[in-house]
Amino acid sequence: MICKILLITWMAVVIVAAFFYAGPATGFPGETSRIVFFHVPQAWVATFSFLLSMVGSLLYLIKRNPGADYLAQSAAELGFVFCLLATITGSIFARATWGSFWNWDPRETSIVILLMIYGAYFALRSAVPDEERKRVFGAVYSILAFATVPFLVFVVPRITASLHPENTMSPAKPAMDPETLVVFLGSLLAYTGLYLWILQIKIRISKIESFKKPNIGQR
Repeated sequence: MICKILLITWMAVVIVAAFFYAGPATGFPGETSRIVFFHVPQAWVATFSFLLSMVGSLLYLIKRNPGADYLAQSAAELGFVFCLLATITGSIFARATWGSFWNWDPRETSIVILLMIYGAYFALRSAVPDEERKRVFGAVYSILAFATVPFLVFVVPRITASLHPENTMSPAKPAMDPETLVVFLGSLLAYTGLYLWILQIKIRISKIESFKKPNIGQR
């Protein structure tokens, strides 16, 4: 309970600091640079979540432990949600900066492809009635799907011309003042903690739902 209270407090502090402590970055219209405190952590959590889904899928294929499948499925679902949130916040930034919510920039295009790939994962699982086959097919697909993540997230946007800013507000190539960097790193930590909390809840829900479902393939 204490950890939850600390996490909620930390998240609230980060949100307040994002608007009232860190200043807007130069070279961006108005206050648009503040989107980095939300957009980048969401994209990071989505990538991390898809990685966990792949790890859970590998563990399931090796050990056939249903718990690993709960992790794989829950992580894929949350990864999809955070990927969608990153798309929405990115579109808000695009509208303010480039004049349109959607410009078919390489980063925008690659994230749509990623959403379609993982959307197909859910379609595959829902199309297979037998629980064991569903888990096996889902695990194999999740592993193959994650193979596209580094390519779509890191490679494609960097091998083609992009409107997306590259070096601005990157911890590896800091264009941040100390206040902005502190808030940014704090936001990454807060989003990661929030994600892990939600993931635990989602896994528990998946376990409860699996106990209620009859295995159609065994009827």
